[in-house]
Amino acid sequence: MNNVIQAIWVETLKARRSRLPLFSALGFALIPLAGGFFMIVLKDPELARQIGLISAKAQITMGVADWPSYLGFLALGNAVGGVILYSLVGSWVFGREYADRTVKDLLALPTSRSAIVCAKFIVITGWCAALTVLIYLIGLGVGIAVGLPPASLEIILQGGITLATSGMLTVAIIAPIIFFASAGHGYLPPMGVAILVVGLAQLVAVAGWGEYFPWAIPGLVAQGEDLGITSYMIVIFTSIAGIAGTFLWWELADQSR
Repeated sequence: MNNVIQAIWVETLKARRSRLPLFSALGFALIPLAGGFFMIVLKDPELARQIGLISAKAQITMGVADWPSYLGFLALGNAVGGVILYSLVGSWVFGREYADRTVKDLLALPTSRSAIVCAKFIVITGWCAALTVLIYLIGLGVGIAVGLPPASLEIILQGGITLATSGMLTVAIIAPIIFFASAGHGYLPPMGVAILVVGLAQLVAVAGWGEYFPWAIPGLVAQGEDLGITSYMIVIFTSIAGIAGTFLWWELADQSR
């Protein structure tokens, strides 16, 4: 247990000394800002037409300028954009060891490989959770700033629960993507897989099979779809497969590079 705690501390220091936490926060901050922009357009379509904006597109995307629509946009943006941005975080945490050629030095430390992998996954989970909280807090500020109609505390809390649920599901389904950061020895393979699954998720959802495709499920939850236990079990098994594959790779693969 002590080795895991020490490994978590080391991974946290690595993240603090890099610029990726700042860049990832800025990337996620665009989601509530984009939602606030659409809310402004929906509140005053006449002004939008005067400055050259196409309000019809905004209305198709968002609906009406109120808190449920805005919070729904945040959850959907987190579910779809999170697959890419969360994968970037996970790819960096694992892939940088290969890109910086420090993996052999890391494995030479008196810390088990399983402890190192466990610490990395814990840091990734905490990092992504912090980004989800950031979206919610910035979203509340932006919603107030653009003057959305008052809403009950229940609506605000429900929006936060939906955002948190879609965020947790998104973090879970990036585990198989993270595996490719280790198996592919770097950043590019997992990011390529992330882009692929995002595209497939859109196609599968349009075809009506999204509830059975793990990378489409968070987006459906964000949209308020009532999914069965099967969908959540698919996410759980997908996450377990990715985590187990990463542990096995670090334990059994020849880490000579």
